Amino acid sequence: MSTRQLRSDIAPPEFLQLAGHPVRWRLLGELARSDSTVHELTGLVGEPQNLVSYHLGKLRDARLVFARRSAADRRDTYYGLDLAHVGGLLSAAGAALHPGLRLAPPSRDHLLTAPARVLFLCTGNSARSQMAEALAKARSGGAVEAYSAGSHPKPLHPNAVRVMRDEYGLDLTGYTSRHLDVFAGQRFDRVISLCDRVREVCPGFPGHPETIHWSIANPASGEADDVTWPLFRQTAAELATRIDFLLAALADGTPVPR
Repeated sequence: MSTRQLRSDIAPPEFLQLAGHPVRWRLLGELARSDSTVHELTGLVGEPQNLVSYHLGKLRDARLVFARRSAADRRDTYYGLDLAHVGGLLSAAGAALHPGLRLAPPSRDHLLTAPARVLFLCTGNSARSQMAEALAKARSGGAVEAYSAGSHPKPLHPNAVRVMRDEYGLDLTGYTSRHLDVFAGQRFDRVISLCDRVREVCPGFPGHPETIHWSIANPASGEADDVTWPLFRQTAAELATRIDFLLAALADGTPVPR
């Protein structure tokens, strides 16, 4: 038997077998656009809740999606797609066919054809949204006009300033917390809620911008700064990854993950 014949007998990567199921592929597509609840996904894919939950369980077991208890309603759960992990699996699947099919991770050198205005929202505008604003400005080279606000603004958290300075070289000392009403009537290309609570009260904006939800836990748990420091590092890393994918989609001109 030839080498060519032997290679043709190799089974497809497990990722392709798992993700290739029609319902699971549609779920992955919806979660690439937005963190969503089971109820929302049921409506989006047009399948009964028990079937959606079953397939989500399969995707969770494979670490393709993650689940977080909603901060707005503890009885509910948000599901999200681990974009970096899925990207790595897609790259490995391509390389299994040919080395030239290995995908490169999203580049930070995004060439946006036109400036984009993005508004990040969370409850306090004291940590998550402020960090996201700084990262989007810096990683887009200023091509993204990023802003942030909160439904119940609080003073900027010291750990937000520290993690941006120490690990990303960004200075937040001049940033101030603002109420989301400050931006009423303004036009944005994307409005991104980072908090389950603020998603419930997010107002409409002119031009019907694409609304995106990233269900990210609040690192400011009220404990001492040295206790919450690891949470801030974890939150900043997740924001940096999500923003890299956001910028790649903006530069490509395709619908951006919501």
